[in-house]
Amino acid sequence: MSDAEVLFEFAESDVDSAHELEQLIKRLEREVTAAEIQSLLSGETDANNAICSIQSGAGGTDAQDFAQMLLRMYFRWAERKGFKVELIDEQPGSEAGLKSATFRVEGDYAYGLLATEAGVHRLVRISPFNSGGSRETSFASMFVSPEIDETIEVNIEDKDLRIDTYRSSGAGGQHVNVTDSAVRITHLPTGIVVTCQNQRSQIQNRAVAMQVLRSKLYELELEKRRAGAAELEASKQDISFGSQIRNYVLHPYRLVKDTRTKYEVSDVDAVLDGGIDDFIKEFLIFKKGGVSAPV
Repeated sequence: MSDAEVLFEFAESDVDSAHELEQLIKRLEREVTAAEIQSLLSGETDANNAICSIQSGAGGTDAQDFAQMLLRMYFRWAERKGFKVELIDEQPGSEAGLKSATFRVEGDYAYGLLATEAGVHRLVRISPFNSGGSRETSFASMFVSPEIDETIEVNIEDKDLRIDTYRSSGAGGQHVNVTDSAVRITHLPTGIVVTCQNQRSQIQNRAVAMQVLRSKLYELELEKRRAGAAELEASKQDISFGSQIRNYVLHPYRLVKDTRTKYEVSDVDAVLDGGIDDFIKEFLIFKKGGVSAPV
């Protein structure tokens, strides 16, 4: 007799057994969902780790605060899945939040899962930064590229790089020092710029920045193959109204809705606390041409 059968037999008369059975059912539901999602991931780099960048867009301080909210959402999501998250770089906002942040997520299928989140996100709420209590709309974007290993060749020539060093400005705690240890690398042919300031030394920051650059150049090449575009940057949408993939509405009602799949939930707090698995699953089904779950 299986554990579930034993627990089911005793559940009617024993409170502890009923609770244990409930926990077992929840665990099995999570495992089934994870297996379903993984079955939808078959891309060449879906199983890889992910390099993610969040950028604030239209909306001033509210947009920078929203960028911070998204960063926390993805960190919480990764923690729930047991993934390792490393903040590579952050540029603080002028008054609050973040202008931008880059982070690495290590875990099975991290890239395949987070690639579904790439795009513009839109927040509607009563602004905490406006004394008039007016409703404000703000935007932030998420960009995701796969972390690539040494077996995938990406040709980067020294003559194509401009490397600048500067003093770290982020909140990086004990790892940030007062020397010019932060590194900014510009890839001149594509205009791609990567920065890293959260490592202990300039050498470490440079190594991480080069890793991020390699991943972004690889993603650029993949995008060229998929879309036949000259450059990935040319296909990016403005971080403003009309280009969003998801709306987060906190006022006058509470709702999170994906504009691609039409999937929506009313528990905004749960979503912003990392509960985005259903959105990921719905988009993967949508991308495969399947039928989305009822809204």
